[in-house]
Amino acid sequence: MKEGEKARLKVAVLGCGSVGSQVVRLLTEQADDLEARVGARLELAGVAVRRLDAAREVQVPAGLLTTDATGLVAREDVDLVIETIGGIEPARSLILSAFENGKSVVSANKALIAEDGATLFEAAAKAERDFYYEAAVAAAIPILRPLRESLAGDRVTRVLGIVNGTTNFILDKMDTSGAGFSDALEEAQELGFAEADPTADVEGFDAAAKAAILASLAFHSRVTAADVHREGITDVTAADVASAREMDAVVKLLAIAELRPGPDGGEQVAVRVHPAMIPRSHPLASVRGAYNAVFVESEAAGQLMFYGPGAGGSPTASAVLGDLVTVARNRLADTRGAGESAYAERPVMSMGETRTRYHVSLDVDDVAGVLASVATAFADHGVSIQTVRQEGRDDDAQLVVVSHAATDAALSATVERLRTMETVREVTSVMRVEGGDE
Repeated sequence: MKEGEKARLKVAVLGCGSVGSQVVRLLTEQADDLEARVGARLELAGVAVRRLDAAREVQVPAGLLTTDATGLVAREDVDLVIETIGGIEPARSLILSAFENGKSVVSANKALIAEDGATLFEAAAKAERDFYYEAAVAAAIPILRPLRESLAGDRVTRVLGIVNGTTNFILDKMDTSGAGFSDALEEAQELGFAEADPTADVEGFDAAAKAAILASLAFHSRVTAADVHREGITDVTAADVASAREMDAVVKLLAIAELRPGPDGGEQVAVRVHPAMIPRSHPLASVRGAYNAVFVESEAAGQLMFYGPGAGGSPTASAVLGDLVTVARNRLADTRGAGESAYAERPVMSMGETRTRYHVSLDVDDVAGVLASVATAFADHGVSIQTVRQEGRDDDAQLVVVSHAATDAALSATVERLRTMETVREVTSVMRVEGGDE
């Protein structure tokens, strides 16, 4: 660079969908402000797309569009790469190629990081380049950087979050209107909060990937999506939501990661995604619509909550640009930010060993001794009962039992025992309870 000439960094963007197009827009519209913050001009080197003639939210100069993503990340004049393609391939190969060619990378790819983050982190370290991915979890909400940097001197013990806007919208609609799952999903699709194929959201795959990333950062251990116990919301009924309301609780799809003592006395990571009842007094219960929130508990800082829009092109692009500013500054200073921290190497606890609580609704015969027999089934599996509510009608009754904390295996075995009892006509609902006293 000649004396007096402004520093410039060239940026390649992979993908131009809802997120990529907004990244391009912000890079263009905020070019002057970004230059002032970084200390160098950030210039678009190219935007890799599958089809040059596809309709896009943002107009991209034709000369910047290319279908040759591999060639773009290998160009000598490119300094930084932003990956917004999503999925596993070709995203993984392109990111690895970027590192091999000396580029720093910013990604929003939760699925890839949760499946094979170790390969990406190792490649970044070998290339001595940055790999940042704030946008992979909860879009614009700053949660990964606080876990990785702000709380680096603290000991995080639990992360509890609503990290999928689609499922939160559906469950919120079921709570406020009394709608069933199918009707609430249909409304979410009409309003654009749910995809035509909502499987990744409603079956918990999206939340499980995010839970793996949160657990890895919080507990300095490698956790993949395959390690996460996952249950979706498709079986949540209007009756479940109504029963929660009677307990002054709401149903939310929660991503939960926590430290638990293992059988050998050491610490293990328990990580799971499933619908659960939480008290309306809990901060997460007030998260409405398609919003996200993450509740963090640590020894020194105590309880922290991060809240905001957890999806959408512009919010996600905001997080991408925040990472881009950081990696650009590091590139100018010829330094790197914090890399992977997996020194603890804590094992992942099986779901059966994880301690939780159950809310169980039963249709039972309205006869003497039925309550005692149900209580015995719980006691035989080492599970104590916190509360019982019974409503009788004619010759049968509705029994609602909330347990104290026990292993999930013991609680599951208790439910299976209840299903075999002659006085129990049907186990109508089983749901975990979180966020209250054990």
